[in-house]
Amino acid sequence: MAINRDYVGFEFASDEAYEVTRGKIREFADAIGDPNPAYRDRAAARALGHPDVIAPPTFGIVATGAASEKNPILRPDFGLNYRMVVHGEQKFSYRRPIRAGDVLSTKGRIVEIRDAGRNELVRIETDIVDVHGDVVGTAVNTIISRGTAEGGQ
Repeated sequence: MAINRDYVGFEFASDEAYEVTRGKIREFADAIGDPNPAYRDRAAARALGHPDVIAPPTFGIVATGAASEKNPILRPDFGLNYRMVVHGEQKFSYRRPIRAGDVLSTKGRIVEIRDAGRNELVRIETDIVDVHGDVVGTAVNTIISRGTAEGGQ
């Protein structure tokens, strides 16, 4: 079954804000094995010009998870069979680092659904927004639905 192209342009947002704490940043840095002191030590982060500890660049995935239950890829009429899905690409671009004390929400959108041979690619862009409404960064995620393209050989 092909993915429902009617969802291109669909927007979704988190219901609740995500509060970034020093502990969450430290746990994430530990989980990815990154010893950077700016992720753990306030003084080290301040020496780099930050008001508090900062998060590793890939920490954005934690904040984007806040909108995941609103993401239409979970809906049956979207047509995505998770047994056929692999992760294609993930990238982050930031206007500033995520830091302890941030309260973040997310606004996502299905940007593209397209065939690539026998596969379908779904590109999702999610803005990470602070309490002032400023975009902190954007996460771009591409997932691949294997063998579901109509007419793909």
